[in-house]
Amino acid sequence: MIRPVHTRSSAPAVVLGRPRRVVALLALLLLAVGLLAGPTARDAHAEGTASRVVAVGNLAKDGTLKVTETITFDGSAPGEVTQKFETLQNLVGDRQYRTTVRDVGATAGGAPVTPQVSTEGRYTTVTVATNGASEIVISYTVDGAVVTVPDGTALQWRMLQGLDLTVTSFQARVLIPGTFTYVRCTAGAPNSSTPCLSAAAGTEDATTPTFTDGPRGEGEVVGVDIGFPAGEVAANEKIEYRWTVGRAFSPDPLPLGIAVGLLVLGGLALLLAHRRRGADAAFKGEAAPVGQFVPVGPGQSEFRVVGDVRPGHVGTVADERVDPIDVTATLVDLAVRGHLLITELPRPSAYGRADWTLTRTGDGEGLRPFEQRLLEGIAPDGSPVKVSEIGARVHGAIGGVQDALYDEVVANGWYARRPDVVRSRGMQLAFGVLMGAVVVTALLAAFTTFGLVGLALVILGLGLILVAQEAPARTSKGVALLQGLGALRSDLMTQPTDQMPPGRAVDELSEVLPYAIVLGGSDRWLDALAATDTDAAPDPEDLDWYHGPDDWHLRDLPESLRNFTTTVSGTLFTR
Repeated sequence: MIRPVHTRSSAPAVVLGRPRRVVALLALLLLAVGLLAGPTARDAHAEGTASRVVAVGNLAKDGTLKVTETITFDGSAPGEVTQKFETLQNLVGDRQYRTTVRDVGATAGGAPVTPQVSTEGRYTTVTVATNGASEIVISYTVDGAVVTVPDGTALQWRMLQGLDLTVTSFQARVLIPGTFTYVRCTAGAPNSSTPCLSAAAGTEDATTPTFTDGPRGEGEVVGVDIGFPAGEVAANEKIEYRWTVGRAFSPDPLPLGIAVGLLVLGGLALLLAHRRRGADAAFKGEAAPVGQFVPVGPGQSEFRVVGDVRPGHVGTVADERVDPIDVTATLVDLAVRGHLLITELPRPSAYGRADWTLTRTGDGEGLRPFEQRLLEGIAPDGSPVKVSEIGARVHGAIGGVQDALYDEVVANGWYARRPDVVRSRGMQLAFGVLMGAVVVTALLAAFTTFGLVGLALVILGLGLILVAQEAPARTSKGVALLQGLGALRSDLMTQPTDQMPPGRAVDELSEVLPYAIVLGGSDRWLDALAATDTDAAPDPEDLDWYHGPDDWHLRDLPESLRNFTTTVSGTLFTR
């Protein structure tokens, strides 16, 4: 016995009564419209309507589906019929089903015709010439239409789809190789979930699922879904995967495990590289003094430089770089030692820009190579030069000053190799590794699910950049000097500033100032210099290394020197 699985109900039309005169008038109007539009309507109907489509499917136990589709035309047949089969179905997530339509054949009026078959993207298109026949038959074989479902398998295929015709009536039946568990059918637009007109199957003598529907518009579908118990019909689904970010960087155990392993091993390798190439030599417990405050009387002390370590050396050893503040502190040190005179010029107005002249003094005896290059870059002919004008002339000299400083820290045994060269080579290698990691990540993400492995490589590349920045390693002598710099910085921050010997306070405080500029604590030593101004008279030339305008006081030095330091640093290193 055949039992219906579902039906789609319809309601009869209801006609409302009208007065006879109105009905007669409407009848005349309809007749006139029909006479005018009749030929056009008949042609459109004949060229775009199939009165009946009957599809018969034969499902094998291996999941292969063979379909024979008979299309009967209402009126004259169109010149050709085109049917598009959608062979790619998106699923939840990044999966998609791929089906294959093959072995396409056709007849027109019982005579064989050669169909035109093309595949592009997600569609296989079949075009059949009708040769004027009122009936054509399209046959094809489908692979991949039987999918795995809970508790078994299921045939999921659109028995009607992609026709460039409207269909008045559709019927389908599927011959199956065994028992089924359910029968379903949907109709309408390709993604519709609306049930078709009827879907039925028998449990005794008539076990063939049958389906009916109609009318259907151009391109609309009737899809069947027939379930089978496990082992009845083999699944032949073809699952493909779309590219998604989640799939490209899949957290599955294998790619995640490889990524974590790379991070662990790579991190250990970076740590080892840092210890071997970037870590300073071990400190042996004896700091190399740079400068110290030596008692010279009760409550009195003077500052003495130990080992001829210049302020430019101090900054380079402390942070492995030649910074603007190192060069500025060197200028102040040269002035204090008598090789340069800094003269503050009167401002053109109360809000005018401050400016200074730099004048070379002395015979240059005792200058280190980097100091000599700096002076030659500022005032090569010995004539005074304004700070506002030195930018263009010293930009080219700064590179030489830095080179000389780096050479000296190596010659003095504080570094085994020039810090800038080691850092530059390390950064080139690190950026090369990072760029390679980015390319590998892009390829892995585009073609595999191992994007996390690429991200791990990128992280390691970034880590290598950090290691490269710290790569310059100090020797044991350099470490001892660094400890001495730390001790001097502590003294500069804590040493009382009012314990300089009477009569020599200005000179002693001036000697401290360049080291305080580069190590810290300059404000308190500048304030100490300002505190030596105990009279109301101007002090334009009381300092032999810094002169001011005629109304300048020594108590103005803190603000003047802060402006000088800021201006010179910006002028020397800004293009």
